[in-house]
Amino acid sequence: MTKKKAMLIDLTLCIGCNACQGACKEENRLPATEEKYLSLTAYTALSKYNELYVRRMCQHCDVPTCVSVCPVGALTKSEAGPVAYDGDKCIGCRYCLQACPYHVPKYEWSSTQPRIQKCNFCAARQAKGLQTACAEVCPTGATKFGDRDELLVEAASRIGAEPGKYVPRIYGQDDVGGTSMLYLSPV
Repeated sequence: MTKKKAMLIDLTLCIGCNACQGACKEENRLPATEEKYLSLTAYTALSKYNELYVRRMCQHCDVPTCVSVCPVGALTKSEAGPVAYDGDKCIGCRYCLQACPYHVPKYEWSSTQPRIQKCNFCAARQAKGLQTACAEVCPTGATKFGDRDELLVEAASRIGAEPGKYVPRIYGQDDVGGTSMLYLSPV
């Protein structure tokens, strides 16, 4: 049985350096421009709310609605965690765009052979036993890649060790059935 992978994203540690987006863009051969919102060329985005930086990307849900509504199996959920997309199967119905509770998939509206674009959770890197590109470059440890069960224990431990620092909740643990992206937040 494959251990399910996840990322723990501790918003209290993020300094807004955007190294995660840069590494994602390099890994996926996307233009090296900094972007504040998810797009066809930004699979992860960093937004600032007051003094808090928040990362947005595909949550790689445990029970992904995008997969459940795809009539042709272009989106699949792997046992290890990633929600993968096969553009050769996609018929362009865009049901996944409507179904995603996080509004993540982006559609190539101007293409004559449109596809969706989104974070693939570095599935190719994971297959080689590597961590995600974004976690690898994070200078503060705000993004940590690993076994989901172990990251949940670590997140609970961080909350227990500094209860005044965090909201006593691990976002993604059970939300929308659980996700591969787990968040700790001070607000």
